[in-house]
Amino acid sequence: MADEHLVAALDIGTTKICALVGEMDKEGRVYIVGHGTAPAEGLRRGVVVDMEKTVRSITKAVGDAGMVSGTEVDCVTVGIAGEHIRSINSHGVIAVNRSDNEITDSDVRKAIEAARAVAIPVDRDIIHVIPQEFAVDDQPGIKDPIGMSGVRLEVEAHIVTASVTTARTLYRALERCQLEVDHIVLESLALSESLLTADEIEAGVVVVDIGGDLTNISVFFDGAVRHTAVVSLGSRNITNDIAIGLRTTVDRAETLKLTSGAALRSHVNANDMIVVPTAGGTQEKEISRTVLTSIIEPRMEEILSLAVREIRKANADALTGGVVLTGGGVLLPGTTELAEQMFDMPVRAGQVTNIDHIPDDMMSLRFATACGLVLYGLHNEPVRNLGAGKVRGFMKKFEKWISKQF
Repeated sequence: MADEHLVAALDIGTTKICALVGEMDKEGRVYIVGHGTAPAEGLRRGVVVDMEKTVRSITKAVGDAGMVSGTEVDCVTVGIAGEHIRSINSHGVIAVNRSDNEITDSDVRKAIEAARAVAIPVDRDIIHVIPQEFAVDDQPGIKDPIGMSGVRLEVEAHIVTASVTTARTLYRALERCQLEVDHIVLESLALSESLLTADEIEAGVVVVDIGGDLTNISVFFDGAVRHTAVVSLGSRNITNDIAIGLRTTVDRAETLKLTSGAALRSHVNANDMIVVPTAGGTQEKEISRTVLTSIIEPRMEEILSLAVREIRKANADALTGGVVLTGGGVLLPGTTELAEQMFDMPVRAGQVTNIDHIPDDMMSLRFATACGLVLYGLHNEPVRNLGAGKVRGFMKKFEKWISKQF
């Protein structure tokens, strides 16, 4: 992909792998010009458990995206997620040594590097160091201190770490697909590119991404990310509950969920009946839709209650932007209304912004993360790993690039 206005994004989810090719024109308009999807075989909860199957799935998705766009995809901006993701907030401080006490970009990089110097286990690597705000001589709330005068520069930063083993395995899968990595991006941060406006991030907003096996939560306020977390439940848990409760197959349970399910019992008519085949397929039974919904609602309440607990950890006084729901798990009728009851704040379903054209068959929240990865790739210069398989080396190069942006 030699054209600097073309980027490819790879969303490796828990139920599907999606590859998109995006293009930016001279006016800054963004178009999705190629797409491909494949079942997420060989992955469990965002972690590679079967290398061969994962490679085949990635190859198919990327190959289809390249064929549709008419380009050869050889480098990608890839999302990372999973239970292994951890985040903390850190503080860095340095002395400004210039004779005129003017703060330069070098001082900012040093402050971020000081924030980065936190004790983390040897089996973890830092994938993001995101400045939240700076302070100059005890004057807080500064977004860009370059050019200011002071003798002491401090930074508050959000640090995201990943399992070294998991990241290395993912990177090797991409190498086997003959793909270079432009960026490795936390998926919940990529969503902020596609779903949120700068005003929402400043005012305070929460993104809740209900995927197949996991739910990702990210809290933004005062113009920066303040808290990120992963809940080990997703829409697949709802499907499994239906299969067990109605004694049917998982595939049939998924179909029932999508065609007749709802997150609130008040959204269905008790007189509506549905036919449920048994697991053996030898007979069928007829039940009310309210029975199906009574299985779905408690599990959805559990997922949202765990998200509420994570939001409270952010210690945000006011999130006037409310909650933005995304992911395939929020497509059930009544999810937004149930979330409003659980979060006690305004809730809306996410909508992809900043992309001027998306193919009709991609107009779904299931593809919001991939769209965010495209935007991230277009807005940031590539940072690639020159040493094959050396994840730590890539992370260090990535961190150096991050620091140069502030």
